[in-house]
Amino acid sequence: MSNPISSTPFRILRVAVPTPLRRLFDYRPGRNSPPGGWQPGIRVRVPFGRRQVIGVIMECGDHSDFPLDQLKPVADWLDAEPLPEDWLWLCRFTARYYQHSLGDTLHQALPVLLRQGRPLAGRILERWQALAQPDAADPRLKRAPRQVELLAMLCQHPQGLHTQAILAQGYSREQLMTLVDKQLATRHETPLTAAEPATDQLLAEPALPLNREQAAALATLHERLDAFHPCLLHGVTGSGKTEVYLQLIEAVVARGRQALLLVPEIGLTPQTLARFRSRFRVPVVALHSGLTDNERLDAWEAVASGRAPIVIGTRSAIFTPLARPGVIIVDEEHDSSFKQHEGLRYHARDLAVARAKHHAIPLLLGSATPSLESLYHAGRGNYRHLHLTRRASRHAPARLELIDLRGRPRQGGLIAPAIEAIRATLEAGHQVLVFINRRGFAPTLACHACGWLADCDSCDARMTLHRQPPMLACHHCDKRRPVPDACPSCGSADLRPLGSGTERTEETLAALFPKVPVHRIDRDSTRRRDAFEQLLGEVRRGEPCLLVGTQMLAKGHHLPHVTLVIVVNADAGLYASDFRALEHSAQLLVQVAGRAGRASHPGRVLVQTLHTDDPHLRLLADQGYDALAEQLLEERRAAALPPFRFLALLRLESPKEEAATALGREAADMLRQWVAEHTPDVNCMGPVPAPMERRQNRYHMQLMLSAGRRSQLHAACARLTSWLEAKPEARRVRWSLDVDPQTLG
Repeated sequence: MSNPISSTPFRILRVAVPTPLRRLFDYRPGRNSPPGGWQPGIRVRVPFGRRQVIGVIMECGDHSDFPLDQLKPVADWLDAEPLPEDWLWLCRFTARYYQHSLGDTLHQALPVLLRQGRPLAGRILERWQALAQPDAADPRLKRAPRQVELLAMLCQHPQGLHTQAILAQGYSREQLMTLVDKQLATRHETPLTAAEPATDQLLAEPALPLNREQAAALATLHERLDAFHPCLLHGVTGSGKTEVYLQLIEAVVARGRQALLLVPEIGLTPQTLARFRSRFRVPVVALHSGLTDNERLDAWEAVASGRAPIVIGTRSAIFTPLARPGVIIVDEEHDSSFKQHEGLRYHARDLAVARAKHHAIPLLLGSATPSLESLYHAGRGNYRHLHLTRRASRHAPARLELIDLRGRPRQGGLIAPAIEAIRATLEAGHQVLVFINRRGFAPTLACHACGWLADCDSCDARMTLHRQPPMLACHHCDKRRPVPDACPSCGSADLRPLGSGTERTEETLAALFPKVPVHRIDRDSTRRRDAFEQLLGEVRRGEPCLLVGTQMLAKGHHLPHVTLVIVVNADAGLYASDFRALEHSAQLLVQVAGRAGRASHPGRVLVQTLHTDDPHLRLLADQGYDALAEQLLEERRAAALPPFRFLALLRLESPKEEAATALGREAADMLRQWVAEHTPDVNCMGPVPAPMERRQNRYHMQLMLSAGRRSQLHAACARLTSWLEAKPEARRVRWSLDVDPQTLG
């Protein structure tokens, strides 16, 4: 099956291997070559140090900076055909833009099983059918009673039986193959994923009628289905953005093309999948972190081969190769979960823009609260700005009602007017959502006698008090310890929880309304697989109930029976040190408010705050998100912040504070000198301690780069990374570069 090495003209293979080093490694071709010869995109197993790793050939050539006899040969090739070219382009672009190792980028973009050397092939379903009736007198079945019985069982199922069903009856695969060899049965193979037969009927159910704004938006999208056409679909919550997605995808799939839909959270995937699968007869596959390794490879291969016309996934699905790309849609494009904050720090929305441009296909970004970057591009005419201002329920979106917390007693974080509003809503037979973006029972535990607070030993943070089960937990390093019986500082037994989390609010509401179910939805209560969807299923039955949840509930969920939303504390993000905090807080408030009044009854939103006179919060409540976003853009322009300038953040961390500080200062001095000579428009700020300086017993420092043009920023970043890689001291300090950071934490 393999060709001798002399059949290839290449003497050098440049391979990307999973390492932080930003370079390719030269190898000699192995003893055998793939059937099609050596090509970029073929996975290979190569020696690397004292181990063997899976790499990807990126270049083939004749020249190396090292003597040929010093190069190690490739141990084995894994693919007869190269990985898809569009996927290779995307990985190259990602590594270059985010200043990351190409080998590690390829490694992260591949499904786990492909990283381990498995063939690029989905699992197969075998189906067995009888070709003849069982006849003991048939010479082919003489002295084979078990084969007669097996054939009789197959005859009872004219459509055929799958292998597992047959093996469960005590028969063997060898007996099945014997029947096939004797031409008494036949074997059919179908892919396990996306194996439905093709059909002329694309839709399983008719599309919904569109209102005037939806129809106008869809007509605009249909104008250029064969060109790069970036559009921002700016629609209020409940305005029918998903129906526009569905009808746009219908047009794309009808042309024989594929659609990729990105959603921000795994919790949104089941309901989105259900809606798409009920609408379309063609295969719809999912890609997200909740899949097993086998399921992920099956879906990846089904999309890469073109069998699956529609793929829905979270941020990592942007790396799915498309055989016939037709459209990319990013739902809730503003959501911060599209940004990867560890390792390869990419932003899936921004890669979607680059990928759609590369493929010359439409791009649709949808949100009720668009990011300031997307609004900026829409304002400049880079994106077509499409508006949906009407809800499908015909009720106007609920306005934010600010309630002053100052001087008022609280129960589980709630004051009397909020509790009375809950009581009235439940008596009317409706549901209530209480939003509190803190899980656990209370943000911390305090001693009322001496003021001791339960601090984390490893982080500059308080430990959160949990009651289910009882413990103190740090949500930054995941350290846990038992709840003390007495104050460790003074010995007093008067320990009290400070503030409220989801558990405490749930306990309070259960006591206040004992006859009404209280459903808590946060990361702790939904750890079990499918637990989130089961809880939402109970809520959608429509019986009066109370939902207590974090931002997991704020994103895209359709809760038609919720008519009251209460935000327990709106102040957490108003005065944070991060310049994006106010934007993100406003988006979260509007999104959670959008869960109210989505069906036949109007909604109401009560926002508890200590700062009812805050001008930003007041503007959001009185005039809405669009007015606030316009003001924030002007403030960003005046402060020379994104989207008017481009940022990169060098993060340094070390168990020794002086090591991170010293390397940061050296890097800043080097960079300022280089910038003065090459790109004067680049600013270098810092180093300064990170907002949480000590985390997991490591000290964190930051150095920020700012530039007016991307090219200048990338030139400075390239200089910085090459200097760090050559610096011996940098090997003792963990460092990473974050291009276009979404948080300064």
